[in-house]
Amino acid sequence: MRVLIAEDETIIRLDLRALLERAGFEVCAEARDGEEAVELARQTEPEVAVLDVKMPRLDGTEAARRILDERPIPIVMLTAYGQDELVSRAVEAGVFGYLVKPFREQDLLPAIHAARARHEELAALREEAESLSEALAARKVIERAKGLLMSRENLSEDEAFARLRKASQVSGRPLRVVAEAVLATFSSRS
Repeated sequence: MRVLIAEDETIIRLDLRALLERAGFEVCAEARDGEEAVELARQTEPEVAVLDVKMPRLDGTEAARRILDERPIPIVMLTAYGQDELVSRAVEAGVFGYLVKPFREQDLLPAIHAARARHEELAALREEAESLSEALAARKVIERAKGLLMSRENLSEDEAFARLRKASQVSGRPLRVVAEAVLATFSSRS
């Protein structure tokens, strides 16, 4: 797994790199500040990022927000501060994990794996929601077309649906496309 590290303290950054590489991760980039983290995320396309909260030029929370705006990846924040306000800002930015320094290897690695798992769950939920939204939109179009056929052609609901389905099968087009064509045809006649 390709990891971006952003930490302004060199010793901690080197320790993080060694720890992650021992665990089998590939550290694809190291940043010393938030601006550099955003740019390196853009250039190296990591699969996960570990960012310090307090960094020069741009803090970790804002860097996380900018990285996530461009490319959603799991992000774990590191900080010497456990303040609720910082945690809240990180969560609002879309961060999936938060560790307070000093952290141990047995804390960091599960946090990264949990962040990745939560990120994948969220991506699956978004995909499912999008699919359901598309299905609902298609259903609405089909229902409207069916209603128009029923009123204009004096058909029963079953007959109207059968006509749409047959047109879909004959044309090889999805039922939604046929329904949209019916709606367009009737609206142009009005």
